[in-house]
Amino acid sequence: MRQPSDLLIGCTANGTTHQDTNIPDIETKVRMVKEAGVFDYFDRSPPDEEFRDLLRAAERYDLPIHASGWFYTLGRDESVFEQNIIKGRLLGTGVHNVQVLTHHADGHVLSDAEVADCYLRAHDFGMRHGVVPSFEVHVNMWSEHFGRVEKVAALVRARGVPFHMTLDHSHVIFKIDNPEEQKIQDMKADVDSGALILDPSMPGNVAKRWIDANLVYHAHARAAVPANPVNIWARHPDGRFGRGIQYPFVQPNPGEYLADWEEARLEPWRRTMRDLLAHHASHDDSPIRQISCEHIPAVDYGAGHKYSIFENNVACARWIREEWSKALTAAA
Repeated sequence: MRQPSDLLIGCTANGTTHQDTNIPDIETKVRMVKEAGVFDYFDRSPPDEEFRDLLRAAERYDLPIHASGWFYTLGRDESVFEQNIIKGRLLGTGVHNVQVLTHHADGHVLSDAEVADCYLRAHDFGMRHGVVPSFEVHVNMWSEHFGRVEKVAALVRARGVPFHMTLDHSHVIFKIDNPEEQKIQDMKADVDSGALILDPSMPGNVAKRWIDANLVYHAHARAAVPANPVNIWARHPDGRFGRGIQYPFVQPNPGEYLADWEEARLEPWRRTMRDLLAHHASHDDSPIRQISCEHIPAVDYGAGHKYSIFENNVACARWIREEWSKALTAAA
């Protein structure tokens, strides 16, 4: 029977700030996470100049750095990945979240076979160092067409290797009722045909398929809603507004968010999280062991907003713990 300790809840370093206008130093971030009293670990891949400060802060506040993560361009960043795995081992992390961008360094779009080969190499290197690579579902990455995930997983499993993925279902939820976002990687055709189901209330939806297939090894928790409002309070360097992949988990005060807030709109996101927790509570072979809360202040997310990013992560962690307790009771 599962125990409460069979699921750890952490916070990413990027989520340990109130707004994007005043980012704390790394020791303050670790202290904030520890003193919140709702997190089991810190999630960070530090740059070289921060490594020793992070290690000292984690020791000072007795907060393990259980997870890490970075993004990579295939054909350019293989050595960066290896360095991050070694850093992770030295910091004591057990999982490294891997984002692989859609395009190779030479400009071509990665094929499923190339992603699978990349995964196999990453898995081999990571496992030799005791750090499990987990490939994330994420915008701007090969996995932004969500139908590709099961195809790559099948190629990997055919080689006798488990496929470990990071579920950040905010990226799925914000594309519901969002035709412009669905056009990326020509995913809309599969959505329109019914080959790919985004709505978590419908049987066969893509996130539930990943969960039921035991693909989810790690997860990020960031609230989003269908057709999530574009972030018109922040722009990329080329002038584009943020894509809008974050919705306040708790009701913001007037003027803190760019649209009216409706708690009921969070239900699709919450439903997928409940599906994940229920599966883990009732299946001994479920591989997931940790969820990192990740409301963040980046342009596509919460940049320019006035509500507290960190307070939303704290509230999200409390909610996940409550739902995890309910899932354990239901599975007993």
